[in-house]
Amino acid sequence: MADEGANILGIWRLVSYEEEFQETGKREPILGKKPTGYIIFTPEGRFVAVITGDGRKAPETDQDRADLLKSMAAYTGMYHLEGDKFITKVDVSWDPAWLGTEQVRFFRFDGDLLHVTTAWLQSPTRPGLGMVRGILTFERAK
Repeated sequence: MADEGANILGIWRLVSYEEEFQETGKREPILGKKPTGYIIFTPEGRFVAVITGDGRKAPETDQDRADLLKSMAAYTGMYHLEGDKFITKVDVSWDPAWLGTEQVRFFRFDGDLLHVTTAWLQSPTRPGLGMVRGILTFERAK
């Protein structure tokens, strides 16, 4: 586990993000074909995530500003590793419902790629669509 802990440290750039629907197994790139973002794991145990959708534009109206929240995710907290998962105790989040929660993510390495899968959950950006999980791929930032 020490190796996994050392391997995960650092800055990772988002390569792809899909949402998989539990009921059908269907996957779709909910943030577009070229979402952007980073996750960071510090040696002190802090995790930071910022992910934004493809094609975002500066808002012109209050509705535009509200809609931008549907094309992003951002949170941070202290994390720890348990086998093939990292668990983050959220202390700051774009979604107040996540404050104080533990966000569980499963991970595996493939060279300089980090594959991350969320636990099954209600979509935070598209409620009412049933249970989904995020399937993300990151590459080590250079």
